[in-house]
Order: sequence, then structure tokens, then C-alpha cells
Amino acid sequence: CDKDLLIDILTQRCNAQRLVIAEAYLSTFGREIPEKPQNWYHYPFQPLITKASDFTKHQKQFFCPKCVAQNVGKRHIKCACDPTSPFSEIVQLHKDLVSDLKEKLSNHFKEVMVGLMYPPPSYDAHELWHAMKGAGTDENCLIDILASRTNGEIFQMREAYYLQYSRDLQEDIYSETSGHFRDTLVNLVQGTREEGYTDPATAAQDAMVMGQPWGNRGTLGTPAWGRGATWRPVMFQVLWEACQKRTGEHKTLLQMILCNKSYQQLWLVFQEFQTISGQDIVDAINGCYDGSFQELLVAIVLCVRDKPGYFAYRLYSAIHDFGFHNKTVIRILIARSEIDLMTIRQRYKERYGKSLFHDIKHFASGHYEKALLAICAGDADDY
Repeated sequence: CDKDLLIDILTQRCNAQRLVIAEAYLSTFGREIPEKPQNWYHYPFQPLITKASDFTKHQKQFFCPKCVAQNVGKRHIKCACDPTSPFSEIVQLHKDLVSDLKEKLSNHFKEVMVGLMYPPPSYDAHELWHAMKGAGTDENCLIDILASRTNGEIFQMREAYYLQYSRDLQEDIYSETSGHFRDTLVNLVQGTREEGYTDPATAAQDAMVMGQPWGNRGTLGTPAWGRGATWRPVMFQVLWEACQKRTGEHKTLLQMILCNKSYQQLWLVFQEFQTISGQDIVDAINGCYDGSFQELLVAIVLCVRDKPGYFAYRLYSAIHDFGFHNKTVIRILIARSEIDLMTIRQRYKERYGKSLFHDIKHFASGHYEKALLAICAGDADDY
């Protein structure tokens, strides 16, 4: 097995190109796999089919006209033809290559190469499945993924999870976690966060549902009543009470705000909290809560403020605080490689003085190191 050639090919192609390579690999070197044929079209995450012309030329070669007509208006495309027809091979588009990679490679290098072959939603689903599989749950994996994904990414992730494992992601999270940590994750996985640009003036008006008046005060939690008091957003009031009273009801209100309000709206609320309380919202959360619930709330806040900065922090912690936590480093590099990895690298160097490239090179080794460095890439100053 030429590992250097594998690294050169798979790390230097985008995910779409890797899927094409996998298809060509199957058509050239494909072999029969002893599995029951499936009749779901699994390539990759089809948008809603609204008319027959939406079927691509590639798809139509596996469908008779009757099947095309029957699947208009559906997202999951089901074939009514003989499951032994060439259509059944579509579900194996990347599986043969992945199977060979698993067979020929080992350890963390295998995790990197196999991970690169998944489409992004499938990779998130794969990571979540393994985070909850077996004894114990990897809470940090759940936090990293669910606290940082958009509504669209969460929708595709849930769809991929069901297609790959025939299970509902929300139900698995509910059964594998507990308490307010579980409630917050379940809220996030529903993908109901408000999205879209918000004008600061409009956002302030939306938040100014006349709540409790706050004025100048000596200490946090001592509102000044009377002349000179100013009306503040009710969302700040809820945040303040949640960080002071710590009751179950206030925890629920806090997670509802952080999970459902838009990033733009939350940014304004965090500023308001800082102005009035004199305390950063992250410090307030750290002072009030602990455990996985506290880590999840802080992750949401950090992603609202600067998502690349959050992942730079997570990478630094994984490399330096946990003795190079391989799973975390691999997951972040692969998942963010075509989204914001360049920005993550910049944040990393700005905050910690050394480049991500430098730290990976210092702690990893062999072909595993070479694969991570190829994904991370590097500037001339990083070598």
C-alpha cells in the first residue's frame, strides 16, 4: 500500500472530487459485496425533487420512467424496480474504497483517510454515532458538532444519521445523555435557530419587550428603581436571573435563548449583558454552572462570537491539555477543512504564538503526521 500516494491524492482533492474518485474506483476495481441490496438512492443527500427534469443524467440511467414519475416531490428517492438491477450498486459508490482503506490501513492514519471519504453530513453522523456507541458517551464530540452547526447542516446530519444507522439522532441523544445537558442538545438538534441578517436597530426593538427596568447599581443583581432607570431587553433579564438563581426553570430559559435566537440577536444580548452587569457572559456561566452543561453553554457563546476562534481553542486544548487528543484533532481538521480551516489556522497563530502546522508536526509522527499536515496545509513561515 503506497501511503504517500494515498495522502497526495485524498488530501489534495475536495470532498466532491473524492466521491468521484470513489465511483471510478468502484467501476474499475469493484467487486461483489455480500450485503443485501438496498433500494434507497444514497448519493449524496439529494435536494427535493420537484419535477422529473430535476433528475440528473447520472440518476436517470438507474431509473425507469415509472420510477422517475413516482419520485417527484420526494427527497429520499426510492426505486420500484428490481433491487438486483444496476441501481442497487449506487449505495456502494464509496463503500468499496472505504472498505479497502479500512483493510489496508491502521490506527489514526486509517481514521484520517477513511474520514476524508465521507460527505460532511455523513461524517458528522459517523462521529456522533461513535460518540454514543457502546459504554460511555463522548460529550466533547457532541458539543463540538451540535453547538457549531447551522440549521441546514443539522438537517442534513439527521438525515444522514437515519440513512446510515436506521436510527433517529434525537432519540439516541435523549437516551444517551441526561439532565439540562440533554435538554440543550435536543433543542440544538431540532435545528430551529432563527437565521438571517438582523439590523441592529430592529434587533434591539425585537428584544425590547418591556422587561424589568435596570439602572445604575453597585453590584450585579441589585437593580436601581426610580427616576433615571432605563428599560432593558427582557432577554437580558432572563440571562441575568439564569446566572444568579440557577433554578431548573431558569436553566431551561437560558438554553432556550442560546439555542433558538439568531447569532446576530445573541451578539447584541451578550453586549447588553456586559454593559449592565460588568461581567462577561462566559464568566457568568462558568461561575454558575459546571459539568457538560456548562461546557455546552460556553461552546454556544464562543461559536456565536467567533466560530473559527472556538475551533482554534479546541485544537489547542486537544494538542496541549490532553496530550494530543487524536480524535478531536482529526474530527476538527476533517470537518472544517472545506469551511473555515484557513481562518482557524490564523486564529490559532494569533492567540497561541505558534502555528497549528508547527504544533501538529511537533506532536504527531509518521504517515499520520503527514496526512494531518497535508489537510492543515501551511505557509512558508510555518515550516
